[in-house]
Amino acid sequence: MDFAWRAWHPVRVLPFLLPVSAAIAQTDTSALQWLQRIYAASEKLSYAGTFVYQQGQRVETSRIVHIVDSSGPGERLETLDGVPREIVRTGDEVVCYLPASMTVKIDKQPGRRPFPAILSEQLKDVSDNYTVKKGEIERVGGYNCQVVTLDPKDRMRYGHRLWADLNTGMLLRAKTFNEKDEMLEQFTFTQIKIGGNIGRDQLKPRYSRQSKDWRVEDSGAIRANLAETGWTIRSKPPGFRTVAELIRTVGGTGGVGHIVLSDGLAAISVFIEPATSKRPAPHAGLARQGAINVYTRPVGNFWVTVVGEAPAESVKYIANAVEYHK
Repeated sequence: MDFAWRAWHPVRVLPFLLPVSAAIAQTDTSALQWLQRIYAASEKLSYAGTFVYQQGQRVETSRIVHIVDSSGPGERLETLDGVPREIVRTGDEVVCYLPASMTVKIDKQPGRRPFPAILSEQLKDVSDNYTVKKGEIERVGGYNCQVVTLDPKDRMRYGHRLWADLNTGMLLRAKTFNEKDEMLEQFTFTQIKIGGNIGRDQLKPRYSRQSKDWRVEDSGAIRANLAETGWTIRSKPPGFRTVAELIRTVGGTGGVGHIVLSDGLAAISVFIEPATSKRPAPHAGLARQGAINVYTRPVGNFWVTVVGEAPAESVKYIANAVEYHK
């Protein structure tokens, strides 16, 4: 299974959150207010710190600088373990520097929010699809945090536990759980500075000078209406909606369709690639990497690959619902 699709799928260490404006049955009103605070913090706060991401036995440490000022949001993320990788985000543009392969990947991601990947639509979907409750006060990285739990109401999504700084609402830890309440992945800030003077010079890429002679791969992503080209998703799992449609270039193949679905917390990507492309034919069926499930199947002269931080049942449901009508 080709996990290269993950490069263009909006799954990150942190979950998707959105503002919620009113209390809904089965959900703690004050817990919803905490989701609103976490959303607001990601929109308004500048910060710099180090966090650890864990997926099974794999552990990765990264450094991040995130700035919000009159010039707009900007972000630089650098891995500190293993193969070096640096990601710089400015507005809709995302540039990934891969020194080991001397490659620069450029992507346009219209409408994508800065870290931690916040969505502002679907105002009540989180409460429709998850039971949201406040937990205890616990310490993370030297900060007192409010714990918020999100339990899925069906088997189409994972559960989540969030830790937010009491003073600022900044999300400092997040864990994802499967239906057996087994942890699939987590991130934790081990050191962080929230607010204060964080200069934009800290967003300058480490590899900007030496990468001038590297190979450049530009996805050329543009907004699109894939229904106009004959592609539809017959039905979606409860609570999931289409939040973006793009046409991009992947691995030298142009005209690859990309649909992003979300239930307000989880994101699932649908990639539609011509079977006659230059890339090797993918293996049909299901594959898994941590919390990420991938399902591929042929549809006419195309390959449909669905990638999501969601249970296999949800990913397969969407893949089998993708249809092409000339």
